[in-house]
Amino acid sequence: MSVVGMLNNSDLRKKILFTLIALSIYRVGVHVPTPGVNSKAVMDLFNSNATGILSFFNSFTGGALSQFSIFALGIMPYISSSIIFQLLSSALPQLEQLKKEGEQGRKKITQYTRYFTLVLAIIQGFGMSKFLLSQRGTDGQMLVNSPFVGVLPFELVAVLTLTAGTCFIMWLGEQITERGIGNGSSLIIFTGIAAGVPSGAQQLWALFDKGEVSFIKVLLLLLLMVAVIAFVIFMETAQRRLTINYSQRNSGQNNRPVTSHLPIKINYAGVIPPIFASSILMFPATVAQFSQIAWLRSIQETLNPNGVFFNIIFVLLIVFFSFFYTDIIFNPNEISDNLKKTGAFVPGVRSGSSTSAYIQEVLNKINVLGCIYLSFICIMPGLLTSQLNLPFYFGGTSLLILVGVALDTAQQINSYILTQKYEGFLKGKKITSRRVSFN
Repeated sequence: MSVVGMLNNSDLRKKILFTLIALSIYRVGVHVPTPGVNSKAVMDLFNSNATGILSFFNSFTGGALSQFSIFALGIMPYISSSIIFQLLSSALPQLEQLKKEGEQGRKKITQYTRYFTLVLAIIQGFGMSKFLLSQRGTDGQMLVNSPFVGVLPFELVAVLTLTAGTCFIMWLGEQITERGIGNGSSLIIFTGIAAGVPSGAQQLWALFDKGEVSFIKVLLLLLLMVAVIAFVIFMETAQRRLTINYSQRNSGQNNRPVTSHLPIKINYAGVIPPIFASSILMFPATVAQFSQIAWLRSIQETLNPNGVFFNIIFVLLIVFFSFFYTDIIFNPNEISDNLKKTGAFVPGVRSGSSTSAYIQEVLNKINVLGCIYLSFICIMPGLLTSQLNLPFYFGGTSLLILVGVALDTAQQINSYILTQKYEGFLKGKKITSRRVSFN
């Protein structure tokens, strides 16, 4: 990808500028407090609980939860709603029929997803407001200045504010996807996680400056980060290439058949499984965090991001969503039919159902490797850093999302530049041919 190519492309510059402005608006909203909340007391409470599910959830909201801003819920209700409707689309005949209706069906499913996002945001917002009213900060201060904000109860104000904030983020993400560059929802999560990197570096430096963390430990941590990032980049770009021959074409040299490749990524599902798994685990843990019921509180203690039970459930969800999501977006039968129509075939495999079964078998084997990779990346760095007693959460999921979204966005920018060049080349050929014909 060339920086000069980006600067010379006016349409791409506008898309990137729009994306940056939209993400800047999101970051400004993170610092706008919810009416009636004692932001300092809430921040102190979060600082005293630097580990656990709250810190894990806070990293996805870009610090909005620790300030209890208008974007405290982040985009996770929308992600959760999307997960639920993708699952239901494969289970309910009505939704499955809507998927087959094309663009109009997808629009209806998207609308249902938005409505359910609203429901989830209201439930989570109410739970958070009740939690704030029942808790005190580390110095005994109330987390809420008053049970009423003007003439309205604080619960109502909080639910309206947080729900409106989530709906605005959802809309902002859709605008980025349509008018900007990259996937809007992924970029919003990316921005939230990236916003915590400077503060994590400052905290680590402060510990080193005070002598609480040795130079060797800091060096090992930095080497671990570099190694994990390099490994993620390698695995995200790794592919298994299936050889494809074309029976009706030849290269002109000894009548050899034209050979191509069908690339299948090792991690075909990308960052979707960790995001979905994190969202599923966050919802019950968040509800438990904001409840005083004993058995719900025990769930919250069990779902510690560095705990054994959390990581077991996390791995199982990653495996499930890896196979489930890949099954949705990759159809071996359709690929087999397309190969047959173009006269292509896999050497040593019969066309039709045999090719489809062969591709499915290869995909399943690759998915197993992809699940091992995702599980390792998502749980090992967090477990290692917990042993180093760091004051911030260095999670594999966060790194995977950062690297994965960055690679995907860079690839989209590069593809856009190549497409524009190709279209410009074709226009140039048309103009030249017209000139020749007139002469």
